[in-house]
Amino acid sequence: MKYGALFLSALFCFFTSHAQEVKTIVPGSNLIIDGIPNIPQTVATNVKKYSESRSASFSGWHPVKNEMIISTRFSNTSQLHYVKMPMGDRKQITFFEEPVSSAFFEPITGKYFIYSKDIGGNEFAQLFRYDIVDGASTLISDGGRSQNGGVNWNNKKDLIAYTSTKRNGGDRDIYQMNPLDPKSDKLLFELKGGGWSISDWSNDDKKLLIREGISANESHLWIGDISTGKLEELTDRKEVGVVYNGGEFTNDGKGIWLITDKDNEFMRLAYMDVNSKKITYYTSDIKWDVEGATISEDGKHLVFAVNEAGVSVMYHFLTDTRTYKKIANIPVGVVGGYGFHQTTNKFAVAVSSAKTASDIYVVDLTSGKVDRWTESEIGGLVESELNSPSLIKWISFDKKEISGFYYKAAAKFEGKRPVIINIHGGPEGQSRPGFFGSSNYYTNELGVAIIYPNVRGSSGYGKTFLKLDNGMKREESVQDIGALIEWIAKQPELDASRIMVMGGSYGGYMSLAVSTNYADKIKCAIDVVGISNFNTFLKNTETYRRDLRRVEYGDERVPEMAAFLEKISPLNNADKIKKPLFIIQGGNDPRVPRTEATQMKEKVKSNGGVVWYLEASDEGHGFKKKNNTDFQLYCMITFVKQYLLEEN
Repeated sequence: MKYGALFLSALFCFFTSHAQEVKTIVPGSNLIIDGIPNIPQTVATNVKKYSESRSASFSGWHPVKNEMIISTRFSNTSQLHYVKMPMGDRKQITFFEEPVSSAFFEPITGKYFIYSKDIGGNEFAQLFRYDIVDGASTLISDGGRSQNGGVNWNNKKDLIAYTSTKRNGGDRDIYQMNPLDPKSDKLLFELKGGGWSISDWSNDDKKLLIREGISANESHLWIGDISTGKLEELTDRKEVGVVYNGGEFTNDGKGIWLITDKDNEFMRLAYMDVNSKKITYYTSDIKWDVEGATISEDGKHLVFAVNEAGVSVMYHFLTDTRTYKKIANIPVGVVGGYGFHQTTNKFAVAVSSAKTASDIYVVDLTSGKVDRWTESEIGGLVESELNSPSLIKWISFDKKEISGFYYKAAAKFEGKRPVIINIHGGPEGQSRPGFFGSSNYYTNELGVAIIYPNVRGSSGYGKTFLKLDNGMKREESVQDIGALIEWIAKQPELDASRIMVMGGSYGGYMSLAVSTNYADKIKCAIDVVGISNFNTFLKNTETYRRDLRRVEYGDERVPEMAAFLEKISPLNNADKIKKPLFIIQGGNDPRVPRTEATQMKEKVKSNGGVVWYLEASDEGHGFKKKNNTDFQLYCMITFVKQYLLEEN
């Protein structure tokens, strides 16, 4: 009996231990999974402290009070919160299953604000009015399959102008409305194309300053007469290869403050005389892009941000003297949204860094004082243990210098370290040293180095560099990754035999393209909402985006271009993919439709390749809901362990 009891006890311990070992994560019913093995519960346990951080973004000032609305996440999605003072409590005011990030206060008393929200990431954003007194939300846009946004209050502060695709789903027209009376909605300008936006109202509210976006390399400014619906060219519509961003009227109505790369390699702050159309430039000595600007209500102060090799530097510009200086005491990092308070010389700005999530700071331009308004939690992470990148550079196939940000594996790991190459989207995006977040798990716990390259076609390095991947040059950016792989092989601390490439959106295409062009140089790849065939992508992407993307990728209606796109598309080269591939997709993605993912998955499977597939039916162009992003992270870690680190 004694030995029998011992045997039963040992047997009980074995099965209890075994049951604990095989306990797995149960995926949500909203997820479509193919080829992915069961994910052990231990993965979620181990990664938890790396996935619990949150961030804060600036949404809008109250028009009278020194209070603001921010967006942050406390449950599954980011929602709007009210903050009354520096480091004050964040009072949640919207509670939706879908994320909400922007708010436009009624600019007289602040008795209501306007916000936008889509469904399941489909990007068909609708406008709602939120009444402060009773917390009621009222739909004020059409509620259909349309995009609505770009809200801009007039100077009388009783009407908004906004853009909408509701007329035909493809063209972005401009409408006017009294938000208290949605039936007052009125079409002001019927436009052709999906790249139109509203910059400002004229001082007498009779005209609108309107921007027409053609591509990342070209845009134009127009003056729209509200009474007649006619447009007047402010910039030369025949001028190609010039970008005009922003645009705000001066208080006397004689000029416009704007940002442009006209006659220069980089974007500069400039002033245009409305009558003569003459442009005067003010930041020619700054050899980086001015990436945004905002002006105070009294028109005396202008704040602009400069992108210096990925890091943001902010400047204060005095409009009367036309002089500017750097703003001190703002944390070093990457700037998000910012804006002036309506009745003071204060402006709010969101800043993130590799070690700190995005938080909001308020700068008083009169005193120079900087107050921190939020302090976002970073879960169980300790700031001193988080990774900061170094800027690296390498020479590509044509002797051009390419750069990126390199996050080293934790020092506790010995020997050559495996590498993840993570490529940004856009393609005119830019990898910048913002909050590293859950990626610290790879460097700290798995000993994996991560490199974020800014291949040709990335923004922030001048307009010539931005155009280097357009049209028939598409695969030259892929060759930049080939050169990076060669650079990795020369680094004594990195293991060129263990490289994984990944990316989202256009970065997803790049990941697939590297998988076909450099199959023998990588161990595995992850494609997140990526393009697998440019011709099918251009056919199926939403109508309002199609012409804008044709400028970047090439017009598939031209036979020669269609043939080229067919030739380079990863789908048609899938037989070259020899290493495991993980495809991640949002079911409602309007930009890169799910068909791009499913056709790639089926092609790789038919070729006998290893492919994992994860799709969320309630997401769009990338996952935003925490339950989905968490499961995606668990799957990615498992994939990395199995195929990059070769752990069984």
